[in-house]
Amino acid sequence: MSAGAEPYEEALAAAVRHAIRWLESQPHRRVGPQQAARELAAAFDGGLPQSGTAPADVVDYLASHAEPGLMAMPSGRFFGWVIGGTLPAAMAADWLVSSWDQNSALRYATPAIAAIEEAGGNWLLQLLGLPEESDVGFVTGATMANFTGMAAARWRLMQDAGWDLDRDGLFGAPRIHCIVGEARHETVDLALRYLGMGSPTVVPSDSQGRINAAELDCALDRIALEHGTRDRIARERDDPNRDDPNHGAQSPRSAPILVCLQAGDVHSGAFDPFTAAIAVSKAHGAWVHVDGAFGLWAAAVPELAGLTAGVEQADSWATDAHKSLNVPYDCGIVVVRDAQALRSAMGLHASYLLQDADGSGDPSHRVPELSRRARGVPVWAALKSLGREGVAEQVRRFASTAAQLAEKLAAIDGVEVLNEVGFTQITLAFGDDATTRDVAERLIADGTVWMSGSRWHGRDVVRISVSNWTTDAGDVATAVEAVRVALETVRGRP
Repeated sequence: MSAGAEPYEEALAAAVRHAIRWLESQPHRRVGPQQAARELAAAFDGGLPQSGTAPADVVDYLASHAEPGLMAMPSGRFFGWVIGGTLPAAMAADWLVSSWDQNSALRYATPAIAAIEEAGGNWLLQLLGLPEESDVGFVTGATMANFTGMAAARWRLMQDAGWDLDRDGLFGAPRIHCIVGEARHETVDLALRYLGMGSPTVVPSDSQGRINAAELDCALDRIALEHGTRDRIARERDDPNRDDPNHGAQSPRSAPILVCLQAGDVHSGAFDPFTAAIAVSKAHGAWVHVDGAFGLWAAAVPELAGLTAGVEQADSWATDAHKSLNVPYDCGIVVVRDAQALRSAMGLHASYLLQDADGSGDPSHRVPELSRRARGVPVWAALKSLGREGVAEQVRRFASTAAQLAEKLAAIDGVEVLNEVGFTQITLAFGDDATTRDVAERLIADGTVWMSGSRWHGRDVVRISVSNWTTDAGDVATAVEAVRVALETVRGRP
């Protein structure tokens, strides 16, 4: 006999009260946390309790003691990193996901979740203009989406090179040459490290972070030449008939190559030239993966789609739903054109895992985890809530708000906007590095807005991302005034 609803009612009611209170505080609360982790430690530790506490009292204690250590990331005045807010339908759907408590690995065991996630995946392909035959998986974030897409690439490239990766592993395997742009996100290198593929070959990028397609072509030519020379030497060493000019006429296999491109530089918002870069990559037989953590969503906006022109010619794509779509953490999305490669890299088969007879494949065959929550449900809810037009308007508003904010900031004496503001990112400097650092520290200490410091092209900078559906003209005005006051304070002017 199950417990029913009664044991949960008071705790859930307490959670609703605290959640509403938290959301109500966003328009006026300080953005940054009020206490550091070391100050909060005593409230949450102090030794394991000997006896238990009523569930509702646990929720009350948790919410009240955590509140000083929470950052107002849902606030329209939060411009740090690339962190979106949460749409109402997506948040409520996520609460249902916790209530349903479904382990979403098996289509047979959780058919509703499988159907919802498959529908959400199909909608995403339509929205972003990606190949309809692609497989879609819901992972924790863009890091694991990159990992998963590149795992599929690794499997296919090894297969095409005649190497059984599943049986023989990586020891002794042909080398996969990985090529990235100079301005790629660090999580691409992290995913390569997870996959045992080592450090990539780096191709120059322009001042905004866009990969140079001509330099990419040259790098690919060098790999092909090096690979061909090695193969020729090996054949000459191993072939006793190497002096016979008519012997061994077959051409060597192409070198396994993985090219990683980027949709949305974290500092400039710039996009790689996909049409040219993918064309030269495909001419060399490369698998092309696109890290589009926040920028891939530009494809949903007709007037911004030029930024992603040609991206559909790639082989795999990674993005975050908790960035530009604004669903709750954690939810990344991986899309792979070659479904066999994805399912071979990620799939697990065991006798106790019941299979759905219709053969559509289990959700676990598309992601690294076997046990996982139903991350695709809030994505479906967000897409259902917004529709194609609503998603386009949301992303369009991010870009237009960033442009307005950059224009207003540039009008302040002493503020430099360093990037071409074509999407959602703004990068600022305030003269010398020391002043820029001091302004960043002042902004954080003040707490009216949150803008994070970084370093770009050898300079200390303040980086701004417009990613929250609630950010409005009032928040823009507040942000501009906060920057003006911080700069004047640092310069010693009232």
